[in-house]
Amino acid sequence: MRQEKPWQLKMFEKSLKKKQKINALKKHLGSLTGKRCLLVTCGDNNGASNYHLRQLGGAWTWADFEEKCIKEMEELLQEKVHLLDKDACRLPFPDASFDVVVSIDVHEHLADPMPITAEFSRIIRNNGRLIVTTPNGNERKLAVRIKHLIGMTPKEYGHERVGFDIPDLEKILQSCRFRPLGSSSYSKFFTEMVELIINFAYVKVLAKRSRAKVEPGAIAPATRDQLRSVRRSYMFYCMAYPIFWAVSQLDWMLLPVRGYAVIVEASR
Repeated sequence: MRQEKPWQLKMFEKSLKKKQKINALKKHLGSLTGKRCLLVTCGDNNGASNYHLRQLGGAWTWADFEEKCIKEMEELLQEKVHLLDKDACRLPFPDASFDVVVSIDVHEHLADPMPITAEFSRIIRNNGRLIVTTPNGNERKLAVRIKHLIGMTPKEYGHERVGFDIPDLEKILQSCRFRPLGSSSYSKFFTEMVELIINFAYVKVLAKRSRAKVEPGAIAPATRDQLRSVRRSYMFYCMAYPIFWAVSQLDWMLLPVRGYAVIVEASR
């Protein structure tokens, strides 16, 4: 008898931006066979991103700065997920532990991004790689201005700031002895607007009606109970997903334009 696909993976299949993120990361990472790898996240992660990165090979360790999703992550991965202290920003790993560290949307959540970057430098081996994703911090971009106009400020996302543009992120990494190797971006205007509509509906309407507890900064259901609380709305979204996907494909008209999320790859 065929096992039912985990709910976390079903949600991932209907997430335009998360799929773009993982596809972009895979291009930077390549095959990881024989490598020791660490993924660090900061909430908004039910384990699906971990699951897909694990397919690249390597021996992975998982860590997250938010407790709310760790149960769901461990349920899917069947592996331990380390809970990190956002205030201390001290990683519970020895020096030179990893060949590759991936940091997904962490820096924008921290008042000071330097301590965690220094920690990444400490735990990465010589010639190891760090790959960092953050929202694009360019506040002049149209979708960012629209977000602010409708009240979707960094606070609603649990962020300390909008994000970082590629040059700013490169400077932070260079200050901690990293050498930038390359960069990319994803989620251009049309994808970002689709995501904004979905996030706005959840933050401003659905989360307030949810029977399950929703922590500040949550922009989408992240636990099984939260998903159940918006079951009808989520079913409607799934039915409308082909339309949202079609709208997101208009991003191809904007090929030269930097996206609303950026990735920087650097070597230690």
